[in-house]
Amino acid sequence: MSSCGLAMVPPAKNVVLYRNGDPFFPGRKVVVNQRRFPTFEAFLNEVTKSIHAPLAVRNLYTPRHSHRVAELGDLQDGCQYVAAGFEKFKRLDYLNHGRKELRGTSTSGWLFFPTFHSCRNTGSSHTLGCFYCSVFRNGDLLSPPFPLPLSKSTPLQWDALLATLTEKVDLRSGPVNKLCRLDGTQVSGGEELVNGHYYVAVGNEEYKKLPYFELLVPQDSAFRTLWYVD
Repeated sequence: MSSCGLAMVPPAKNVVLYRNGDPFFPGRKVVVNQRRFPTFEAFLNEVTKSIHAPLAVRNLYTPRHSHRVAELGDLQDGCQYVAAGFEKFKRLDYLNHGRKELRGTSTSGWLFFPTFHSCRNTGSSHTLGCFYCSVFRNGDLLSPPFPLPLSKSTPLQWDALLATLTEKVDLRSGPVNKLCRLDGTQVSGGEELVNGHYYVAVGNEEYKKLPYFELLVPQDSAFRTLWYVD
């Protein structure tokens, strides 16, 4: 190939990719080389493997404004993007490693921590009086679980918790009416929630027993470490 032909090949781009809805994933640097990835689909397939996505990556979004990337040429060198499947974009502060949820909120009677800086899942969480659960959407095997940080020192009002879950989960069936363990048994109150455990938000429909944990929690994700916290 002539030097003129080589000059026409677009230069490689370095981008950082985050997993959609994963507030603990630190991001993975990927080199976009058109020789290696002749099509956008080939690049998405590589991204799926690179970030160990639970399902095939089919969409890329800008982290701040959730603009969808349509083709390789839209990627900008040195920029960050959020990799997703067919599920909707999850609004997290990905550029700060996702530890600050953009939709953090608090309600009377219980406290939802909007930041993860002081209440990360470490030994200090016990002394700070906070703990974490992770919540799946009933029947949804496309969306990863989201973390639910709660206060140990503030009594949980169950109705307020369900109302906030309704806002965050956005179930197709409507409001969240109950929270179930992975075996399908129903949680009746906040005192039954266990630090580091996984739950499923359910609406008016029946609980759907599916392999949520096995399919939606990557093996190397920090979400899996939550499972073993006592």
